[in-house]
Formats: sequence, structure tokens, C-alpha cells
Amino acid sequence: MSNRNLLESLLQSGQDLAQRGQKFAEKQLGVPESGAERDQALSNMGKGAAVGGLLALLLGTGFGRRVAGPLLKIGGIAAVGTIGYNAYRKWQANQNSVSIPGESIDKLTDESAQARSLLLIRAMIAAANADGHIDERERNAISSRIQGLEISSEDQQLLLAEIDHPLSGEDLAKQADSIIAKSEVYLTSLLLVDEQDTVEREYLNSLAQALGLPWELVKQLEAEASAAT
Repeated sequence: MSNRNLLESLLQSGQDLAQRGQKFAEKQLGVPESGAERDQALSNMGKGAAVGGLLALLLGTGFGRRVAGPLLKIGGIAAVGTIGYNAYRKWQANQNSVSIPGESIDKLTDESAQARSLLLIRAMIAAANADGHIDERERNAISSRIQGLEISSEDQQLLLAEIDHPLSGEDLAKQADSIIAKSEVYLTSLLLVDEQDTVEREYLNSLAQALGLPWELVKQLEAEASAAT
């Protein structure tokens, strides 16, 4: 599976999870139906159980999130590209200078599309790790989930490598070659965190700074994402 198809699969499964709601997320994460263990499991989960069975597991396993709350509903690569570009266009309309934004992910082809897709997968995983770390037990659970996915062994190894070594905001910024690419990195990260959580809000702020995004564009991205979810 190509990086683009893998990203599309993650985003589409996120939309499916959002549509099915909390019961589906709890089933994916093995939450007990009742009792103290259920209460403890829910308290340890986060808002962002957003990207299908795999990222639901990531977000619910030691990442300090709760399942309840808004979930990712944007659906796919085309939506990411459209939302990011619309936010840029509205921001640019209020600027005195004209900049070259670069292509949105839905317009890219071949190697450029694969590189951008890998960057956004990395951004999603980094955002999922914004407020915690994975211990050995949790990694084993995630590894088992990945091995059960209908993806190639190469894709499995890619995901495990990124989960083991999530990139910093600075590293993500180095791989983003345009203001549109940087906007998409921020957007996909935004959709996986709880903006009301102090640690996660700090992560978003530091990511925006590392990406060099103007504050007005950041707010426009947040407004467009909010309207889409």
C-alpha cells in the first residue's frame, strides 16, 4: 500500500469511527461494559479516538485521552487538502503581499504525493503522542493491532517505526516544503488533540511556532477545522 493510500485509509476509518460513535470506539479499545475497570479505562482515554481501530488504540492506550468528545469527521485526503487551502486562501486575502502557497495534498501526484502523505502520517502519530509515552505493554498491544491490519509488512514496519520515534515539531517543519504543507501538518495534528487540555494546547502552539505559521493563519485553520467537524 502506498503512503497516500495508507493515509487515506486512516482518515476514512476515522470518519467511520466518528459516525459510529463512542460505542464503536469502546469496542475497538476493549473497554469493559460496566464496573470499576470500565470507569478506569474511560478515565485513561482521550478525546481523540479518531482514526479507526489502530489510532483509536493509540489514542486510548496510555495517551491520557478520553473517548467522549468530538471525533475526526473530515473523511479523507481531499477534505484535508480543501480545508487547508480554504484556510490559507481566506488568510491570504487579508495580506498585503502575495505568496506562493504550494500544492495541497489532493492535487499532488507520484513521489510528491507519497512524501506529503508520509509527512501527515508522521504528524498524526506525533500529535497522538503529545501528552504521553508508550510503555512496553502498550507497545505490544499496538504492535498486535498493527499486525492484524490488512496492510503490507512494509507499512506495518513504517507505522511501528514512527510510533517508536515520533517526530518533533522542528523535524516535521523541516519536511514541510510550503506554507500549504505546513498548514496541513497543523490541521491533521489539530484534529487529533484536545485543544482544552493544557499540555496538548501547548503542543499545538509549539508546533505552529516550529512550522513558522502566522498566528492569523493558525486561527483560520482552527476555524475551518471546527466548521468541518
